[in-house]
Amino acid sequence: MLPTVKVIGGGLAGSEAAWQLAERGFVVELYEMRPHKTTGAHVTDQLGELVCSNSLGSKLPDRATGLLQTELKRLHSMLLAAAERAAVPAGGALAVDREAFSTAVTATLQNHPNVRLIREEVTAVPDGPTIIATGPLTAETLARDIARLTGQDYLYFYDAIAPIVTADSINMAIAFCASRYGRGEEDGGDYINCPMSKDEYLRFVEALRTAETAELRDFEREDPHFFESCLPIEQLAARGDEALAYGPMRPVGLRDPRTGKQPYAVVQLRRDNLAGSLYNLVGFQTNIRWGEQERILRLIPGLENAEFVRMGQMHRNTFINSPALLHPTMQFRHRDDLYFAGQITGVEGYVGNIATGLVAAVNLARRLSGQSEWVLPPTTMLGALCHYVTHAEPEHFQPMKANFGILPEMPRPIKNKRDRYAAYVERALADLETSLAEANDLYWTSSSAAAGMERGSTL
Repeated sequence: MLPTVKVIGGGLAGSEAAWQLAERGFVVELYEMRPHKTTGAHVTDQLGELVCSNSLGSKLPDRATGLLQTELKRLHSMLLAAAERAAVPAGGALAVDREAFSTAVTATLQNHPNVRLIREEVTAVPDGPTIIATGPLTAETLARDIARLTGQDYLYFYDAIAPIVTADSINMAIAFCASRYGRGEEDGGDYINCPMSKDEYLRFVEALRTAETAELRDFEREDPHFFESCLPIEQLAARGDEALAYGPMRPVGLRDPRTGKQPYAVVQLRRDNLAGSLYNLVGFQTNIRWGEQERILRLIPGLENAEFVRMGQMHRNTFINSPALLHPTMQFRHRDDLYFAGQITGVEGYVGNIATGLVAAVNLARRLSGQSEWVLPPTTMLGALCHYVTHAEPEHFQPMKANFGILPEMPRPIKNKRDRYAAYVERALADLETSLAEANDLYWTSSSAAAGMERGSTL
């Protein structure tokens, strides 16, 4: 009889891990402390809740996240299937209706005959086969026990949540619908753009610089590390007048229909739900106090009367020093039946979190079944991510998203970037197929995976 496996955390990584194990015949005890104890970022008790952006990144096949999504499709990821079914128009990106997505994930796991959803806090690392996928908001009691177990000091950085506005409060006499370079739907409705002149932009930047921010706790003020690709807008504004114009407010690929010219800067809003009634400000994560946020964000042309249904906020993200602690299989080096997955490992991005949950689950299942563990080739995007977070320099370890820069170079250099990325994709998918054949996992080659995805689910 197969042993019972514990999965701690019902976020993206934990939900994917629980489903993968359950589909392979293991009884899974999935622990989620919400709603009995919540975090500073979650607002529901649903599994797989998206707390920051509603975008899983580019779905284009020649993009890094697009390649990772393609790999996950081949690996029968339940959460990626849920995302595709809950997708909202977003040009070349895979963005989802948050509620539809988390509702589907929750129903699928609650209805699975091999999953026992336990709504309680885990305060210590359990004995027996376990996957810890508690994410960046790991509760303090469990975090202390993980620190005891690992013998390592925790690293941390700060992530932030972007504001959301109602669509009908956007002034469309100023704002306009368009995707960059005309990508996406023909009517350009995937994104709403708020254009700025130079004077409007500089006034906005100055307001950000002088804004009152939420007070950090003492230990946070001592060493406030920010994840470079997710900086709060006020931090970017402090770097110089043009930092935002070359960052989330870059106007390239857009034309203001009122002038026929490229704006000096632009704020993009992306659809946040299927109904198109909510839009989030792309790249506008912030730690500005909420009252100040409303005042400053209404300086954006088109948002002068905006109705904010969620303000931006910033929270602590916690991750272990994975290069010193984990194998590329996501196995803890000092305990064979313990695995980590998701953002707590230093993998960034929704799709990366899902993917590492899958890797941890597959390898734990293989180990418990007497099979050799599965290490993906580093030429695949998933293999490269797992390799990076377990082989980077521990002294300088920083979180990493899917990107082509972590893939091994081609044997022969390819100067043209488009051709080089196409070659990376072709090699990755071929090497993935070879790896799957060598792994000899019937689950990946039979129709049982697709059938299992529908069993008792609402996907």
